[in-house]
Amino acid sequence: MSTELLGVLVTYLLTLALAIPLGKYIARVYQGQKTLLDFMVPLERLLYRVSGIDPNREMNWKQHLLALLTINLVWFVLAFVILLTQGSLPLNPDGNPSMPPDLAFNTAISFLVNCNLQHYSGETGLTYFSQLTVITFLQFVSAATGMAAVVVVFNAFKEKSSEKLGNFFRYLVLSCTRILLPICLVIAAILAFNGTPTSFDGKAEIVTLQGDSVQVSRGPAAGMIAIKHLGTNGGGWFGVNSAHPLENPNYLTNMTELVAQVLIPIAMVITFGVYIRRKKLAWTIFGVMTVGMLLLLVPMLLSETGGSPTLAQLHLLQPTGAMEGKEVRFGPAISAYWSTVTTIISTGSVNSMHDSTMPLSGAMQLLGMFINCFYGGCGVGILNYFIFLIIAVFISGLMVGRTPEFLGKKVEAREMKIATIIALLHPLLILAGTALACFTHTTYPNADWAVKPSAWLNNPGFHGFSEMLYEFTSSAANNGSGFEGLGDNNVFWNVSTGFVLLLGRFLPIIGPVAIAGLLARKRYVPESAGTLRTDTATFGFMTLAVILIIAALAFFPALVLGPLAEYFTIY
Repeated sequence: MSTELLGVLVTYLLTLALAIPLGKYIARVYQGQKTLLDFMVPLERLLYRVSGIDPNREMNWKQHLLALLTINLVWFVLAFVILLTQGSLPLNPDGNPSMPPDLAFNTAISFLVNCNLQHYSGETGLTYFSQLTVITFLQFVSAATGMAAVVVVFNAFKEKSSEKLGNFFRYLVLSCTRILLPICLVIAAILAFNGTPTSFDGKAEIVTLQGDSVQVSRGPAAGMIAIKHLGTNGGGWFGVNSAHPLENPNYLTNMTELVAQVLIPIAMVITFGVYIRRKKLAWTIFGVMTVGMLLLLVPMLLSETGGSPTLAQLHLLQPTGAMEGKEVRFGPAISAYWSTVTTIISTGSVNSMHDSTMPLSGAMQLLGMFINCFYGGCGVGILNYFIFLIIAVFISGLMVGRTPEFLGKKVEAREMKIATIIALLHPLLILAGTALACFTHTTYPNADWAVKPSAWLNNPGFHGFSEMLYEFTSSAANNGSGFEGLGDNNVFWNVSTGFVLLLGRFLPIIGPVAIAGLLARKRYVPESAGTLRTDTATFGFMTLAVILIIAALAFFPALVLGPLAEYFTIY
């Protein structure tokens, strides 16, 4: 067990060692400084010319949001049409059919918003054509969208007062060509050399050790799996995601995929400090996020390595911990670490089945998505944290009797209203959605639908409630993982989570960008002896307290009805 825990520690330290220089590099990219990848300039100019974009045209915050929403609408329409017709398109050696409209609607939105909630199985639900032109493409541009949005916020605090916040399309393209694509090539090479498929051949027929003849799905998976983690997307090429032996063959690939999904979220915090020349503030933010991550990781490690009390009562030995739903080649410790980072970050990929984890682990997974800002996704993690930071600044300012200020800009009623609405939106989407599902399941269990509500749950009682709560939480947090005991490929879940996906993605982007744009126009107030410093441990503790009070306690009753009730029942 000590060896497994050492693997967790080494994986995290390696991530940190790579994220710090990457963060400095990302700052240079967005600042327009010289980098080793300047040879990509001709490709970028070609993209601008073909698209009719002037990358040097400055935009204000409203123009940024208009550009972001417009281009995402175009991508949604293209993805939806391809998924509806994929059965008739090329690169379909296994003859997979087109998606029905409700599933295509959910899938197109899911990958557009960087959630990658999958109500289908990758081997049978998609063709190679749609895997590449819809899934892989959206995994690149959805991650780049979040990164471009956060640079707008960076720009708002880089200058003392300005409405010129850069060009959205320039940041979008740079995120793809200078950051995501080069790193993905390295990750994909590691995966390919360790056995992840890269061919366009159809299913292979093999004979197992016990003599059964089975068909094994293949495809150009390595590249998609690389961006699925680097872009904090999470959607698997195969149905069981990174628990599949071809998607994640061994401990080296497991470590590679773990490092990849945490790399940019940490790096973007470092980028923030370098970009606006406030390194101490960035390290304070990093400290708060890391403490939050440990508060979730430690209980999960103890729970998963401690084994199941139900099996212990049967006098069954569990020397490796709770192994239900886990891969023997990984073990419970690194699986617990994966479950922690994939839910605090909006990745949602899995190397074990969350539905089979211990109740306390399920509570920690839900808490990670409830809070949704400990590192978080590519760019959007800082945007989510920024909301809580503004609230903490406002409360702290009132406590010391001063007008709240952040980086020389007064935080006033308009900014607080936006921040409060965004902070309350997250629990509203999750709890209202869960309430609707519970009402439908209990009131109309035998409704004359293609899939009756009574057939949604494989697990009754507390765990069944957790499955429905987890589905809406994962959707609102743009996570995509699931308690897969839930039968979710039906009209109710496809449509309801589809709308939650949209609102849970774009409103939390619109809010912080709007706040930053409003603050950028205000007169700069120089720091004085009475200025509340936001780069201290005291303010970091204040921000953590605000996060826990607003984000965590709002969901406490739901946790009591689900994983906590299950926990006390078992123990």
